[in-house]
Amino acid sequence: MKKIMLPWLTLAALALAGCQNVPSTAQYSAPMPTDTTVSLSDIYGSTLFRESQVPVIRWLADGSGYTTLEVVPDGGRDIVRYAPDTGEREVMVAAAQLIPAGSNSPLRIADYQWSEDGRQLLIFTNTRRSWRTHTLGDYWVLNRDNGRLVQLGRDFPESTLQFAKFDPAGTRVAYVMQNNIYVQDLNTLNISQLTHDGDERVINGTFDWVNEEEFYLRDGFRWSPDGTHIAYWQVDTHGVPMFTMIDNVSELYPTLTEFPYPKVGETNSAKRVGVIAASGGDTTWMQLPGDEREHYLVRMEWAGNSDTLMIQQMNRAQNQMHYFAAQRATGHADILITESSNAWVEQVDDVRFFRDGRSFTWQSERSGYRHLYRYDADAQGEKLTALTSGDYDVIELLEIVANDAGEGYAYFIASPESALQRYLFRVDLQGNRAPERLTPSDWDGSHAYNVSRDGRFAIHRVSRVGVPHETRMVSLPDHAVIQELELNEGLKATLASRITSNTEFFTVTARDGLELDGYLMRPRDFDESKKYPVVMYIYGEPWGQTVADRWLGHSWLWHEYLTQLGYVVVSIDNRGTRSPRGQEWRHSIYMQLGIVTVQDQVDALDEMMARWSWIDGDRVAMWGHSGGGSQTLNALFRHPDRFHVGIALAPVPDLRLYDTIYQERYSGLLPEAAESYEETSAVTHAHRLQGDLLLVHGTADDNVHYQGSERLIDELIRHQKQFRFMAYPNRTHGIAEGEGTSLHLRTMMTEFLWEKLPAGPR
Repeated sequence: MKKIMLPWLTLAALALAGCQNVPSTAQYSAPMPTDTTVSLSDIYGSTLFRESQVPVIRWLADGSGYTTLEVVPDGGRDIVRYAPDTGEREVMVAAAQLIPAGSNSPLRIADYQWSEDGRQLLIFTNTRRSWRTHTLGDYWVLNRDNGRLVQLGRDFPESTLQFAKFDPAGTRVAYVMQNNIYVQDLNTLNISQLTHDGDERVINGTFDWVNEEEFYLRDGFRWSPDGTHIAYWQVDTHGVPMFTMIDNVSELYPTLTEFPYPKVGETNSAKRVGVIAASGGDTTWMQLPGDEREHYLVRMEWAGNSDTLMIQQMNRAQNQMHYFAAQRATGHADILITESSNAWVEQVDDVRFFRDGRSFTWQSERSGYRHLYRYDADAQGEKLTALTSGDYDVIELLEIVANDAGEGYAYFIASPESALQRYLFRVDLQGNRAPERLTPSDWDGSHAYNVSRDGRFAIHRVSRVGVPHETRMVSLPDHAVIQELELNEGLKATLASRITSNTEFFTVTARDGLELDGYLMRPRDFDESKKYPVVMYIYGEPWGQTVADRWLGHSWLWHEYLTQLGYVVVSIDNRGTRSPRGQEWRHSIYMQLGIVTVQDQVDALDEMMARWSWIDGDRVAMWGHSGGGSQTLNALFRHPDRFHVGIALAPVPDLRLYDTIYQERYSGLLPEAAESYEETSAVTHAHRLQGDLLLVHGTADDNVHYQGSERLIDELIRHQKQFRFMAYPNRTHGIAEGEGTSLHLRTMMTEFLWEKLPAGPR
């Protein structure tokens, strides 16, 4: 459809005009109410509900405090140091010091970092997207001793540098430029090119699309602690099929964008890790076993010293991972730890080394829950010691504070009592005492922390459902508030005057007895003697949790608007979602996406209808984005008697069209799992559509390709199934680029619900 260009129709108008559905339910012609206290333009066309954010904060290595950015009246931002105990304020770098020669305005700071001694400042500016994130840009260094401000790689093309970072001594900076690694001396400004084979298909020091997206691999090189060597990933994408996207809008004739993208069962890139001297020379490649295209190198770091690299290697099925210790000088590698599963294993983030690398922290699900361990290379017998245990997950390791003897604490996030919240704990690194909850017992919600290196202070951030983020400086472990950084009082006041519903948490039970979490929002002037239509919001896949006691942002505000129109809004976290409820919970959807995930939603709906007589089982809608869009399709197609209206944004209708890393992790490998892929793909069941479907996709979605929606459209047409479709030209996966896009999208979604799912009580 997108190749048909008529002079009197835009692509968007063509999509709507050509695919208007023949209604399968009665049309709702009543006008929308105008007396709502929240409007779509309030949410998506103004700053009324915008959260105020605390600028980038960095703890200083010397423990003297933290730095943040503060706007100055003349333009730009100062970098200001605060002493956490006294609140003493010092301008470390004034905005005026960041004005390049020949310019009238300071650099716009996208990010910044300090050298270890705090004498040099590295500024990241003029950024642009690489794949999904802004990792390309320009870098400048300010010498605080002499005030010299210089641009790194100034003769290179604009906005082409990536991941610049100081060496440990603060005398050099290494960075990636067009897939090669460079080192620049900060005194002479001389540049040394370390790798020379980087090009469009061979990538040094950064990554291809799929590794960036699925393993969060972006920065692909590491300075050794002594500054003599650099370890780096090399990714060879030769042989990986190219995906092509068409831009019909920007130029007179269509333009093409091509990039390597391995879909399920296709050839992966080859990955290896090498070490090169910071002064240049040959690379020593780490000698890991197995086919480089059939394994993933998911994490790499120096082992607390400059002689050994630690590398996490997964097989392609992602059900086994080895943790290797590889020698810098020879490349020889030995396995220290192996993790395995009948479904998949997870990479271990935030491995922290102490005792000069002889000990480190580890996380494992070998007990059935994700727990924190300590590894001691010189221990006799078992080298892994469990630091935490019990029927709960360690969600994130934040910081460790250890002395030379390995004594100290590990600070981590967990929520043993409720999967809906997040709290700070610490545990003795010797494993002698049970973990201690540091977040006060009367502080509810979801808590996040940026802990200082010495563990004495933290930037504390908390939110609750319906309550935006509050940020404070606190002391640890007592949580005494030292400074209130941002409480979002203005937004709270706006919410207090505009919000009419209460968000209630509840639980339901699936048919096998498993308890599921949910939240519920009721219309204003709710009457339990009446029946109300229900809109169910879903993600449902392993990378999302919709039911949580935290600020839920614009989607929650849109749900509030729907309640004011007369809808009940519900969200249920089915099994398999990224909820800290143990390995069995998460792995239960292996090779069952779209089946057990949606069955849980059906069971939840049935129990809600049995519990609450005011739910109208004849007026049920579901909506979701990305994985939630896929599950919406499955609900509508597999259970047409339960779900009458669906809105699917950027879905994956055919799981074989998605990338290798994500989809093979949860759905298995081809050809062995071919039957499962057929059964779990929504397009297989499209012929069963009975309700009303709104399908939406961005044509420039480099993640979940527009191709998938076209395949679904083709199948729906083949079976004479009417539906409504909207293509957003040149929008990516979030469908947010371009002026007015979010407001347009939510207006369309709201009007579709209003038309197809009559609102209000009956």
